[in-house]
Amino acid sequence: MDKLKQFKVSGTDLNIPPVPQEGRNANAIRDNLKLVKLPPGFKIDLFAVVPDARHMAVAPTTNMLFVGTRKTTVWAVTDRNSDGVADEVKPFAPSLKFTNPNGVCWTRDGILIVAEHNRVLSFPAAEFFYEGPDVAVGEVVPQGKLIPVEEESFNHGARTCRVGPDKKLYITLGQPFNVPPREKLELYNKWGIGGIVRMDLDGSKREVFATGVRNSVGQDFNPKDGTLWFTDNQTDGMGDDIPNGEINRATKPGQFFGYPWIQGKTRITENGYDKDPLPPNVTPAQVLTEAHAADLGLVFYTGKRFPAKYQGGIFSAQHGSWNRTKPNGAQVLFTSLKPDGTADKTEVFASGWLDDETGTLRGRPVDVAVMKDGSLLVSDDYAGAIYRITYQP
Repeated sequence: MDKLKQFKVSGTDLNIPPVPQEGRNANAIRDNLKLVKLPPGFKIDLFAVVPDARHMAVAPTTNMLFVGTRKTTVWAVTDRNSDGVADEVKPFAPSLKFTNPNGVCWTRDGILIVAEHNRVLSFPAAEFFYEGPDVAVGEVVPQGKLIPVEEESFNHGARTCRVGPDKKLYITLGQPFNVPPREKLELYNKWGIGGIVRMDLDGSKREVFATGVRNSVGQDFNPKDGTLWFTDNQTDGMGDDIPNGEINRATKPGQFFGYPWIQGKTRITENGYDKDPLPPNVTPAQVLTEAHAADLGLVFYTGKRFPAKYQGGIFSAQHGSWNRTKPNGAQVLFTSLKPDGTADKTEVFASGWLDDETGTLRGRPVDVAVMKDGSLLVSDDYAGAIYRITYQP
């Protein structure tokens, strides 16, 4: 870090080995995609083989994107000949040691933000200077300053980020418990754990934007009205069918979304929260999804290639259940909006990664992103791939 901040070489090997894009694995993924169901006119193809692919940040200018993981790698994925299939996938900034760099996003002037478990880094002009192992880097939030170090956990540590219309950086902070102990609530509300924080792009002026969230792993701003929409994952251990998953809408700072007293329409029983009166001013979810389907990434469709029905609506990814008697999820949803900007109808857009007969998962969608040509990308950390969905009338 110290060397790169001074534009000095790190001594890392200049040759960065790419991920093979053809062969038995790629062919098997393509065969599985034949089982994916889409509305008429839509087609899904393999865009890239990307191990552990999580959240995506499509580059502003070039035909490439950066992909986060829950491990130690951020991937640079490039379609050099613009044919709709990636030609090169290789580690970004391998001279650095990342820790759970799940969240990737862009500032308006082309700075890549990487949100790790407990650090946030910035990379100026990353889409133009990613070829070698050494890149310019800055610290938005130094290591150990995003949350208290003693609150670090293997659970719910995947952050997501977005830069809002106010040019501030928004970061989701999942709380590390299934249900937080009461003695942790004051600390968590102070830090924004179990909520969303925002700050200037240099890390200053940090404030808690939203609270009452269990574990959001997806957010995006509606470009029409500037509201922030985000997913929330359900409490485990309450049965197959409760609580519902959520897609929420924040219209202003300081809103409280109910957790841990309520999630969806279900009062939370652990630690006796259901015995308390429901706190006032709970902002209800816009969309209630099937319990334990694990709603993660979401994006507003800003392209023009899909039919008018989809333009301006929300695509969201369901990772698929891990603790349900009958597995569910592993699909992509679409939510349309009403003229007033609130949610209208939610329907399944893409499915087939879950075999209903055997309960076997062939893939687990994590995030969705809109390419500049209007196609939709879907990341899958189980298959280690990114898919590209196109529309041809």
